[in-house]
This record gives sequence, C-alpha cells and structure tokens, in this order.
Amino acid sequence: MLKVLVFMPVLGAAAVAVLPARRPLVLWQLAMLFVLVVLGYALWLAAQFDPAGPAVQMFESRAWNARLGSHFALGVDGISLAMVLLTALLTLIAVLVSRRMEENARLYFVLVLLLESAIFGVFTARDWSLFYVFWEATLIPLFFLIERLGGPNRQRAALNFFMYTLGGSVFMLVALLFLYDAAPGHSFAMADMAAGGRGLPLTTQLLIFAGLFLGFAVKMPVVPLHGWLPLAHVEAPSPVSILLSGVLLKMGAYGLIRAAETLPAALLATRDWLAVLAFVSLLYGGILAWRQQDLKAMVAYSSISHMGIVLLGIATLNVTGLTGAVVQMVAHGLAAGLLFLVVGLLYQRTHSRDLADYGSLLGRSPRFAFFTGFALLAAIGLPGSAGFIGELHALIGGFGRWGGWILIVCLGMLIGAAYSLRVVGRLCLPGPGMALADMKRTEMAAAAILAASIVGLGVWPAPLLALVAGSVDVVARLFAS
Repeated sequence: MLKVLVFMPVLGAAAVAVLPARRPLVLWQLAMLFVLVVLGYALWLAAQFDPAGPAVQMFESRAWNARLGSHFALGVDGISLAMVLLTALLTLIAVLVSRRMEENARLYFVLVLLLESAIFGVFTARDWSLFYVFWEATLIPLFFLIERLGGPNRQRAALNFFMYTLGGSVFMLVALLFLYDAAPGHSFAMADMAAGGRGLPLTTQLLIFAGLFLGFAVKMPVVPLHGWLPLAHVEAPSPVSILLSGVLLKMGAYGLIRAAETLPAALLATRDWLAVLAFVSLLYGGILAWRQQDLKAMVAYSSISHMGIVLLGIATLNVTGLTGAVVQMVAHGLAAGLLFLVVGLLYQRTHSRDLADYGSLLGRSPRFAFFTGFALLAAIGLPGSAGFIGELHALIGGFGRWGGWILIVCLGMLIGAAYSLRVVGRLCLPGPGMALADMKRTEMAAAAILAASIVGLGVWPAPLLALVAGSVDVVARLFAS
C-alpha cells in the first residue's frame, strides 16, 4: 500500500511531463487531480491505521541489495503517518495556489510532484539506506525549483541550500556506516541498526549521534546551522516556501526522533545541550524575525524560532514533551504554510515584501487582513489553535525535566508574540499603504483549508494525539528511569 503512496506522485509527474508546455491551465488541472488523489489515499491509509496496534504498520520489505543487507522497506507509525498527512495536505495547497503559474509551469509541477514523492519516501522508509536515498532525493527538485524559478538571487540561494544540506548529509552517511558495522548481520534495517546501536559504548554512540545530528540539524534548522534558510525562503517561489517551511524542516526533527530510538544513551547524555540549542534557536530566530522588514524573511526566521520548540520537546525525552514536539511539527507546518501563502499572494499583487509598503489591509482587503492576522496569531500559539496544544505539551514536558528553568523558554516565546503583533499592527491597522485586489476564490479556499485545520486541531486535538500516542510511548519507554 505504501509503494502506491510513494510512487503515485511520480506517475503524476510523468503525466504532466508529456503534456504541451503551452497549456498551463491543463497542467495545473492534472497536477491538482494527482495531489487530490494522493491526499485521499493518505487519508484512507490513516483510516486503516490502528493506534492501539503494533508500532510499525503496513510494513513491506523486499531485498534491495542482499549482500549489503539493504532492503526496500516501507512502514508507518503514528509519527510518520502524521507527517505523511501533513505533506499531502501542504502539497495540495501549494499546487492549488499555483493556478496562475504560466512561465515554466510544466517544469514547476513536475518538480513539485517529484518532491512530494521523495518526502513520502523519507517518512515511510524503514531502512536507513533507503531513508538516506530519499533524503538526498529531496535535494534535486528543490534545487531546481529555487534555481530555475526563484527570485533575483536564486542561484546563490540554491547553491547555499545545496551545499549546506549536502555537507550535513556527508556526516550523516559516515554515522550510518558506523551503525551498519555495529548492526547484527550488517543490515541497514532500522530495527537491526537500533538493536546494534543500543549495545554500543557511550563514547561510540556520542560520535555516531554527532554525525546524525549535524545532518538533521541543518535541515531543521538549528542555530548556527541555519544560514541557508532565510535566503532560500526569500528567493524560492512562494508555493515552494510553503513546502520548504511546512514539511522540509520537519524531516530534520523526524530524523532526530529516529536517532533517539537508535542511540538512546547518546540522547540521554546530550539532552541538556540540546535544550540549550533549542533555547538559542528560539531566542535568535525570534529576535531576527522581530527586526525584519522583509515579510518572507520574517516568516523564515520565525520558523527557526518555532523549530526550537520542537527541539526542546524532543530533548525532554518524556511522553508529554515528545508529544508536544510532534504536535508542534504539524501545527507549525499548517501555520507557516498559511503565512507563506498570504505573503506570497501579497507579493504577486504588489511585487513588494517590504512591511512599510503595506497598511490598512482591514479597510482595503478584509480577507487578506483576516487571514494575515489569523496566521500570525496561530503561529504564536493562541489558545484554540493547534500551536497552543503543541507548545503547552512541550513546556509541560520541559518542566518535568528541568523544573523552573523552563521559565526562560517562556520568556523567549514572548518575543514571538511581540513580532507577530507588530506585523498585525502594521498590516491591518489604519496607515499608509498601497491598494490591492482582495483574495480570489481559489486563494480563499486554500487559506480556509489551512485555517480550518489549525482551529480543528486546536479545539479537538484528540485524533492527532491518539494517532501519535503509541509511537511516542515506544520512544519514551527507552528513556524511562
């Protein structure tokens, strides 16, 4: 079943590739058909998943290279299934708001569908060699989406992104080879490598974890390995930024959770340092977001800040904190997707991302004003939004581990509220600004889907919490004292 999920977007990319490039509307319609089918199939898979059943379900495996112990093994647990659903939804949104894509439309839709396939592969792989192949495969479509379709500095942004990510992946590959050597029977299967990794001495675990962490921290990103992100976001097409911030950053956090399962002693030894890095990312991202005049750069730096909360939740290594990390991954994906959607639509109309050029949206463009204010408030975890559930769990989990020290993190989160309210005030309240057409029906539909998802998970988080509970419990039991 999972092979169909992973390779259905590839089939869509092939279908789009054979259509005439001079018919962008037909290309969009075909891409929409495939992403809708993929989302429906992902929802059907979620309905088949039993949260009370085995940790890994829908498992399938075929020998890929028997001599190396490599398998084409796919499977999902609650955490990976939540990421699959997020990927399918945000890809639908990215394609939906690309209706007016005319220049290089065929290349754009082909690359977006290939990117979706590679991301599905990362979240469903149950073999580290397959995980690494899909991890690297995400680089290719993203590089060309930025380099061919981005802004004026797109070549620099694409090269920056490629070199940062490839550099981190080299360390990850070396760490995986060390793990492979320790695995029983020299197998790349995640279960076998976890069994071998847990039996390694602490020093060896720390060295291997350092390599894995460098690869995952670049993708999250964790300060100081974040240099590629602001430039990539500013130069990438806005629908691509939805996927970049909403899904790609979650790959790093997801990989870190898998590393925690494989090298538990290393995580226990470094959890306090991870919490320090989480606080630095939270504070640094928030302060720089506060100082930005470029709307896209502001959302990019805010993503660094919010991923700091995810890292904090993972560092707690308890059920509550890990649950908060996973919920925050979903919540941030939805909120950041909505923010980039709105900012991208504003840029299409005005060709400006400067905050000073906007004002009085409430009077001129009330739909823009509503969704801008809603997205910014959802991003800071307003009660009733999905972000509130994720942040609350992460903070409670952190309090259980570090006690009163977690108040420092709360102060850092206040900076996020400050920059969000500043932008709401500048964009929505009366002041100088240019006239612009309000959101159209397709754009309203995309924004409404994300807004409804944010409120739905904020008011009724039980389905998501139930989905991830069993998988989180399996991870947390490795660290129970």
